[in-house]
Amino acid sequence: MEGTDERTGAGAGAVRLVPWGEGDLWLLRRTNAPEMTAHLGGPETEERLVLRHRRYLDAAPGRMYRVTLADGGETVGSIGHWQRTWRGAQVWETGWAVLPEFQGRGLAALAARAVVRAARDAGEHRYLHAFPSVDHAASNAVCRRAGFVLLGQADFEYPKGHWIKSNDWRVDLERGD
Repeated sequence: MEGTDERTGAGAGAVRLVPWGEGDLWLLRRTNAPEMTAHLGGPETEERLVLRHRRYLDAAPGRMYRVTLADGGETVGSIGHWQRTWRGAQVWETGWAVLPEFQGRGLAALAARAVVRAARDAGEHRYLHAFPSVDHAASNAVCRRAGFVLLGQADFEYPKGHWIKSNDWRVDLERGD
């Protein structure tokens, strides 16, 4: 998937999805700040970050990515798609994090559009879901801008033992909506 770019005419530039690598643990540490994990149950311990990094390296089926600016290669965040059982069916799920200094530029929506293509190319599942907290306005806006359809609300456990009220956003990978 190296080389997958998503561009916009809105001045945000373009992003590239780079497969998650051994040297990307630093990015998990950067996004583990209280302000970036407030909607996800708070920061994780170093031990949990290392375990998550290992899962990211072996995310099959699915894949995690470092999101970079297409021009210059500067890392702006992460995104991925992974398998989950949702309401009795196997689906892809996605989630992302954008570093604070790059937020508000439309880069997360660009990355989400690119991960829709990556999930479509991976096959296996018809649907890609995102489950942002209902009170996380920015992530819900990313879903809307990336072409996801809002299906409603759901109680969602993330991380394990922490329940949140989420919106269930979905893209039909066969139809493109």
